[in-house]
Amino acid sequence: MQAQLEENMMIKFLQKFDEYPFIMKYQNNTYHIGNGEPTFVVHFKKEIDIKELMKSTSLALGEAYMRGDIEIEGDLYNALDHFLIQMNKFSTDQSALKKLIFPSHSKRTQKKEVCSHYDIGNDFYQLWLDKTMSYSCGYFKNESDSLYQAQINKVDYILQKLYLKENMTLLDIGCGWGFLLIEATKKYHIKGTGITLSIEQYKKCQQRIAEEGLQNDIIIELLDYRDLKHLNKNFDRVVSVGMLEHVGREQYHQFLYSVNDVLNTHGLFLLHYISAKKEHSGDPWIKKYIFPGGVIPSLREIISQSAELNFDVLDIENLRLHYNKTLLCWDKHFRQNLDTIRTMFDEEFIRMWDLYLCGCAAAFHNGIIDLHQILFTKGINNSLPITRWY
Repeated sequence: MQAQLEENMMIKFLQKFDEYPFIMKYQNNTYHIGNGEPTFVVHFKKEIDIKELMKSTSLALGEAYMRGDIEIEGDLYNALDHFLIQMNKFSTDQSALKKLIFPSHSKRTQKKEVCSHYDIGNDFYQLWLDKTMSYSCGYFKNESDSLYQAQINKVDYILQKLYLKENMTLLDIGCGWGFLLIEATKKYHIKGTGITLSIEQYKKCQQRIAEEGLQNDIIIELLDYRDLKHLNKNFDRVVSVGMLEHVGREQYHQFLYSVNDVLNTHGLFLLHYISAKKEHSGDPWIKKYIFPGGVIPSLREIISQSAELNFDVLDIENLRLHYNKTLLCWDKHFRQNLDTIRTMFDEEFIRMWDLYLCGCAAAFHNGIIDLHQILFTKGINNSLPITRWY
């Protein structure tokens, strides 16, 4: 009797996700949800506590998938692509998840959060990123572009927008494994500085800079953006790619102020980040397992706060579908290297990472999240060419 009641509650909960048809297998029963021909099957091998689903739908379903209590029969990306477009029907009890959703943004906490993701291991990331080691949205100029070519395109595109000239100084906030700074130095003969909180990225950056013989041209620091003033430098150009998502909503002003403080008057600042249409506290599963403390800024709040610091907006571009394609490339490479990855991590980690890559690809495809590049000047700069494609 109790088991039947729980099954009925589960069916009732999931029947609201009926915009796209799918088959649900639960215990020994099969249910057709939505109208039309189903393209995937959600197989519940174990029951999920309905209270957990109500507290956080994404957390309950995500953890069940990680454990193997849920299996997707069919393509995982396809299933998530059809399911996540209905995220407005997910339940989230923010008061019960307060510590997870609204963590501290102290320097110590943010360093720990960043390292928990980026210090998983360079050997792991090298398996499924391309050889540039770029862990951000590529730019596919042509449908046939490889992931490697798309990352080359992306860096070239950013550097062109920054309108670099020889002997300029460039700061990269959240420099990753250093590819952008290396390319900027080689192609434009500038002086580069990068900051990161990841020890693994720092070590790899130093190795790559030495291999290129650029030790006199690029400096990498293990540094929080709030401590940029300690560099005692100002820069002609500043770039930040995929770092703002780690800052936290309460710190956006501080982040922009820190950039403003080290950017020369009339200098250019390019901000490349995952964005959202509206302010949102973040997905509980992503915040627990993938990006602790991560928050996706809305476009309007960044534009609003930048105006208070006299940043002038030159250009805004949305590269949402480029990130969808990038993530699908990453997941393909991830799956191609599963035999090696299984020697490094357990099955729960593998299912978690696969879910992360496919889920984010689906979120970009459905417009749940965007990828924006914003080009600012510090104050009005009338000396730049007046066309976008300078």
